[in-house]
Amino acid sequence: MLHLFCALSQLRFGSLMVVYEQTNQRQGRALWPDEPEARQLQLAEADFYRYVSQCFFKTPGAVYAVWEADGQYVSALRLEPYRDGLLLEALETAPTQRRKGYAAALIQAVQAELTRQARAKVYSHVEKRNIPSLKTHESCGFRIIADYAACVDGTVSRRMYTMCWEG
Repeated sequence: MLHLFCALSQLRFGSLMVVYEQTNQRQGRALWPDEPEARQLQLAEADFYRYVSQCFFKTPGAVYAVWEADGQYVSALRLEPYRDGLLLEALETAPTQRRKGYAAALIQAVQAELTRQARAKVYSHVEKRNIPSLKTHESCGFRIIADYAACVDGTVSRRMYTMCWEG
């Protein structure tokens, strides 16, 4: 089931962190290599909280989309204004819930909602080596439009493709 959140207070933040646990573990190891593993995760989750509370949800039009199954958050993504549409970012599925179609279900539900709202252009930056994500995006109608990503913060990455879906 799709949930759309326009404020951090609407989210169950601890449940969201289950979805992003693997990414937060990698981030913690990279940024705080001298800290114990549990502390690395704690610091990464605190950074995540700061970002969504102080940056993401302060962006007009920003929405967190979450797919829930059996009472648990299983997949999530962020949408924020970008160019002439929205940018889909931070698409993630909880490690224990992968290969069950939740990411595609989430994207398709978001696409249906955006079509209903007559807002039907969505961009996404996907790492070139992330074959599962590329396949998921393609199965949801995204196509590659550039072999680099022009990020919201103004940086450019050659490690990612820019993909686009127009409903």
